[in-house]
Amino acid sequence: MIEIGKTIVSFDIVEEQFVCDVSVCKGVCCIHGDSGAPLETKEATEIERQLNNILPYMQGAGIETIEKLGIAVIDSDGDSVTPLIDNKECAFTFFDNGEAKCAIEKAWFEKKVTFRKPISCWLYPIRVTQYKDFEALNYHRWDICKCGIAKGTKMKTSLYVFLKEPLEFKFGAEWYKELEMAAIVYRDAKPDRI
Repeated sequence: MIEIGKTIVSFDIVEEQFVCDVSVCKGVCCIHGDSGAPLETKEATEIERQLNNILPYMQGAGIETIEKLGIAVIDSDGDSVTPLIDNKECAFTFFDNGEAKCAIEKAWFEKKVTFRKPISCWLYPIRVTQYKDFEALNYHRWDICKCGIAKGTKMKTSLYVFLKEPLEFKFGAEWYKELEMAAIVYRDAKPDRI
């Protein structure tokens, strides 16, 4: 594990190669899973505040779902998450040429909102778990992401490099520089593993 400030980073995040390949997986992570996308309290507040600008990008069933259940629901683990349409895709999912995409992010790309999307989605397949005194970052392995591993291996791109932008957004540029330095030290110590 790599310790940076009040975070503990799994070695997998610097060891593993990964680049999301939506053209192959079709965004299936927005459709499958035990619950919706984990939401921080401030994220739910932002979605609620900017909802009118997100609604035009949502599918009708998603709008009906949030009208019925709200922006966030509590899942079986007691976490705040986005609601699901009929226990399937996230309520904020829409489909474009067969690919599942995020209505929140689409609104952000079109400069209609100032909030890009839940950090849990943006950071995936890194999962962040909050503990009393620190946050743990771990690589979440899921069979549906095999194409991301294949593409990352082909491109020789480490997971932390692929996710530089959301990692900097969540933890800051200085934190990311420390992670880069730690990855170099780790690579030099274990050249056969990276």
